[in-house]
Amino acid sequence: MTMTSEQAAWFADTFEKLVANVGQAVLGKENVIRLTFTAMLAEGHVLFEDAPGTGKTSLARALAATVQGSNNRIQFTPDLLPSDVTGVTIYDQKTQKFEFHKGPIFNNIVLADEINRASPKTQSALLEVMEESRVTVDGVTYSAGRPFMVMATQNPIEQAGTYRLPEAQLDRFLIKTSIGYPDHASTVRLLGGSNVKDRSKELSAVITTQAVADMADLAATGHVDTAVLEYISRLCEETRNAPETRLGVSVRGALAMVRAAKVWAASQGRNFVLPDDIKELAPVVWTHRFVMDPEAEFSGATPEAVLARILADVAAPQQRTNA
Repeated sequence: MTMTSEQAAWFADTFEKLVANVGQAVLGKENVIRLTFTAMLAEGHVLFEDAPGTGKTSLARALAATVQGSNNRIQFTPDLLPSDVTGVTIYDQKTQKFEFHKGPIFNNIVLADEINRASPKTQSALLEVMEESRVTVDGVTYSAGRPFMVMATQNPIEQAGTYRLPEAQLDRFLIKTSIGYPDHASTVRLLGGSNVKDRSKELSAVITTQAVADMADLAATGHVDTAVLEYISRLCEETRNAPETRLGVSVRGALAMVRAAKVWAASQGRNFVLPDDIKELAPVVWTHRFVMDPEAEFSGATPEAVLARILADVAAPQQRTNA
């Protein structure tokens, strides 16, 4: 069943309330908040490449407070173990049974701070839960629940003692973006309220976690015309065939775009996706999935420039269609 126009209007109104509520704690970053909620409602994850102190933890807390969800922060370090993330099975001598003690990954919103500082073994502990929203420990599978979103961060400046995220893990992030520093006006507001250490504590919930899951299910019923699907497929093929890339957008990346575009369209009161939605989301949904050719990269080629050329070269479908 396809989303109706009335349902799309309700979705857009609720989406605006969510963004506005988080905006009270994270000042001057409306677009980043929109992208983060888009990832949440598309049941994906976000990678922030940011310098320290830009408000990533505040954003995670504000999101959780807005949807009445739980949140946790995991500081990724070289000595962090996979069991420190997923949890561990411990033998209880009183009951003479093994009991599973859940790790911090079992929260609605998980901030994986400086994810690239942990060893590849620990990073791999996130692969299953990010793809399937479940964790398997000692042969037993545990659901992560809904909504579930990993917000991971990595510092783009300090690379000493870090491990590069493998392509399989980067591909599991729906969106890669950055918060950046606030503008002048927002900075002045922040400084004026310096007595408030955590603005998210002052937020009231807008909806429940069950309502978020319902919104995600509703967004998934948005209409995507065959012409738009063909457009997405052609763009993905061009990223793979580009001389500057060794690896382009995967099938997972194409599916991620469809899910994100449905949410993005619904957030604007539409129950159908336009080619412009694809163009708008492509830089944050696709560029982190590129593996550049070393020689091209040395010559100055960037994923953003390659994608911009492809978007300009591949003709978008002209007909506006709805369900």
